[in-house]
Amino acid sequence: MDELDITQEKKQYYQLRSELVIKNLLRRNINGFYAADKSEALNTVMQMIPPGALVVRGDSMTVEQLGILEELTKRNQNKVVDTFQRDAKGEMVHGSEERSRMEREAFTADIFITGTNAVTLDGKLVNTDGMGNRVAPIIFGPRKVILVIGANKIVADEESARERIRNIAAPVNAIRHVMKHNRTEFENLPCVHTGKCVDCRHENRICCATVIIEGAMSWNQDRINVVLIGEELGI
Repeated sequence: MDELDITQEKKQYYQLRSELVIKNLLRRNINGFYAADKSEALNTVMQMIPPGALVVRGDSMTVEQLGILEELTKRNQNKVVDTFQRDAKGEMVHGSEERSRMEREAFTADIFITGTNAVTLDGKLVNTDGMGNRVAPIIFGPRKVILVIGANKIVADEESARERIRNIAAPVNAIRHVMKHNRTEFENLPCVHTGKCVDCRHENRICCATVIIEGAMSWNQDRINVVLIGEELGI
């Protein structure tokens, strides 16, 4: 027995927390599924996407880590709209006008797939966006929404969710865009230099719209689908 290896303990911990979240999601008319690892999560997601469905991807590191777009391309049965497609240097493939047009396709898509900044133990989904192009389609538009979420994003309550966004998700994401994507417009954001939110009024602030989804109407109970993964994924 290796006392220094707590892999199995963490797996059980993440599964227990995920199962509690899923139970509470169902009470809110949101579907919940548990996947032990990335491979199982990818299989779960692919089964949710029927041939011929138009799939639009929202910004999400977890979507990339699962390899969902690559698997859809390999399957070659769906039109996939990826506004965040990048070249080998990390530069956006599509110009701003084309990206804006593509982002609007999310509202008429069959499936919108993205991640979530935080999910509470009682089943609330908490997200913060710069422009709203991720949170808006989660709320309304596409026929089905698939949210892939690492169990590390499970938090106690709404305040803990906001704390996670302010002091983990937002700063790390801003730093990522500066370091990997050469987004110089974010270089002077306070969180890039302090590692925490100071509720700035910077002209390029990335935290402009916060949305808390507390549930779905009964006739929309199969629209939002959450896949919780027993690994640490995303930001």
